[in-house]
Amino acid sequence: MRAADVLLDALDRVSGVVHHVLDGIGDEALTFRADAEANTVAWLVWHLTRVQDDHVADAAGTTQVWRDGGWHERFGLPFDADATGYGQSADDVGAVRVGADLLRGYYDATHAATADFVRTLGEDDLDRVVDDRWDPPVTLGVRLVSVLSDDLQHAGQAAYLRGLAERA
Repeated sequence: MRAADVLLDALDRVSGVVHHVLDGIGDEALTFRADAEANTVAWLVWHLTRVQDDHVADAAGTTQVWRDGGWHERFGLPFDADATGYGQSADDVGAVRVGADLLRGYYDATHAATADFVRTLGEDDLDRVVDDRWDPPVTLGVRLVSVLSDDLQHAGQAAYLRGLAERA
């Protein structure tokens, strides 16, 4: 099995969790907060998708789905178009009030773009340095695993939060 195939399998597992979280969820559960400072399902799914879109587009040398696909306009969020959720306040989290279909559409478009990129990769591509601001510099393989790790954590948090919301 090629490394790209392993990455694709992992990406598909994230997709399964995201879809499970969003399937049949109501607006109240999407915006439920365990406390006043907590993240919401909507924010978590938006954030994990924005980070994936941002990081993969940068590594691939392409533009983000967020901009090219018109998602920024459709979401109508009160953030800069480059916002990915890092460092956002509790008020910012609460501002992500969009429906599951919109979240799923953006996630699916980003997932497809990511998978298309990963399918082009050979083994040597994963050793290419994509960010030299770190010591050691970050390779493409490390960046993709980082994105997957972040995605899995946030998708799991969203699944847990959905369960809390539905029991509240």
